[in-house]
Amino acid sequence: MRSISTKLILAFLSIGITSLVVIFITARWNTRTEFIRFLADQNQTQVISELSDYYSENNSWIGAEFIFNRRNDRHPPGQGPNRAPPFTLTDENGIVILSNEKYKKGDRVFEKDLNLGEPILHEDKVIGILVPQGVPFEGNQRELEFIDRTNLSLLYGVLIGAVIALLLGIFLSRTLTRPIRELTHATHAVSEGDLTQRVSIRSNDELGELGKAFNKMSAELSRSVNARKQMTADIAHELRTPLSLILGHAEAVHDGVLPPTKENFEIIREEAVRLEHLVDDLRTLSLADAGELPISVRSVEPERLLKEVAMLYQIRTQKKNIKLELDIAAPLPPLEVDTGRMTQVLTNILENALRHTPENGLIILSAKQVGEKVELAIQDSGPGLPPDEVERIFERFYRADSSRQRDNGGAGLGLAIAKSIVQAHNGQLSAESDPGKGLKVKILLSASSVRNL
Repeated sequence: MRSISTKLILAFLSIGITSLVVIFITARWNTRTEFIRFLADQNQTQVISELSDYYSENNSWIGAEFIFNRRNDRHPPGQGPNRAPPFTLTDENGIVILSNEKYKKGDRVFEKDLNLGEPILHEDKVIGILVPQGVPFEGNQRELEFIDRTNLSLLYGVLIGAVIALLLGIFLSRTLTRPIRELTHATHAVSEGDLTQRVSIRSNDELGELGKAFNKMSAELSRSVNARKQMTADIAHELRTPLSLILGHAEAVHDGVLPPTKENFEIIREEAVRLEHLVDDLRTLSLADAGELPISVRSVEPERLLKEVAMLYQIRTQKKNIKLELDIAAPLPPLEVDTGRMTQVLTNILENALRHTPENGLIILSAKQVGEKVELAIQDSGPGLPPDEVERIFERFYRADSSRQRDNGGAGLGLAIAKSIVQAHNGQLSAESDPGKGLKVKILLSASSVRNL
């Protein structure tokens, strides 16, 4: 199978040779034609001059055939020896004075031939017309040698051009296929597991766009693989903690190290519940990734949704001495959402806010209309986050405070689940924060549209 480089070389060479052959044939024909025309014009000018001088000397055309015969003896340009003259001499009315192979003396020259003639003047008066006759070119030796040398030069030019076309074809094909070869090499490397492959972008054309797309794909693939590895490690770690506690307490009770009291069984039960919640969270994320998260839509007022969530956290906020406020702009259009799923979103965000809001702090649940959409927001008065960490809080198992213990901070899936549910409602989840000024998480939802999954 021929490579694309070979195909390009053959294509360039074929185009170049074809163009050169056409140029050679055209130039060869035009050179011959123009040279013959030049000789004919030169010959005609000389004949007219000699005929004009002859008439001036003799005041008559009697014996003028002497001029044609004399030129014939010299092998005049454009004709060989012993040929009839390539001209016809007529008077001013087109009557033949000197005959040739086509016309006899006294004949009237055809109008179309007469129009090609050149008048002969004497004292500003037309005394005759020299009419050229089309005869085959039979030049003398020097003229034929000139045409042959010219044709040979053109042939050499064509051969040199073909060699240049071949060299240019090789250079251009290698230049054009270089990005393709690099992409092929990088693709093979990626298929073998090397996700660090990148290709150089040398142009802004289609090949450059292809290279950019490959680099983006490779980067995304690398990020995805690393994220999966990290998620697998995090899942293993999250599962290991409750399992270790369950197994440890169960074996201790079984071996008699710990008494089978209600407190010890409660620890086992709590860790089992925690493990169940973790598995449920992972299942929710898995369904969202697969596009199979069930959504049951109904109409709900934003004010009612926020008030119900606030009631769920009224006691917990009071215990932590945190003030929970509602800021709802009225009137607001109803939302077409799955109330259970959206409640899960709000509670996950509130759980995160409660963990980071200090005692005597403030959490505000707000709702307002933004264009044709409704924005739900939860603002806390915690320490806030630097800009480089704000967007990462929606990543799975991500914790802004890496030193926080998992038993105090959860598994790090709450905001990731919230983002998946909001996206399932064709919504947007974002966050904004300044260090020391708390974190604000915003949910932007359409008032009437939802993606059915």
